Amino acid sequence: MRILALIVLLLFLAGGIVLGALNADAVPYDLGFARVSLPKGAALLVTLLAGWVLGGLTAWLGTRMGDRRQRRRQAKVARTVDA
Repeated sequence: MRILALIVLLLFLAGGIVLGALNADAVPYDLGFARVSLPKGAALLVTLLAGWVLGGLTAWLGTRMGDRRQRRRQAKVARTVDA
């Protein structure tokens, strides 16, 4: 199973290198408050990384809030049972 995961990882890495090499020309991006000129491959990588981080943060916060809500319910039930 590990060898299969390694092969898939290497295929995606090779695809990313090819994509970056084929899209090496710089493109200006206007962010509203700043202008940035990045290669297309780097802009794609930055966008992918930002989406991954924001998605992970959203998932983590969602589960944390759900856990907090469940602990409050359990504490409330424990208080009513003790009383």
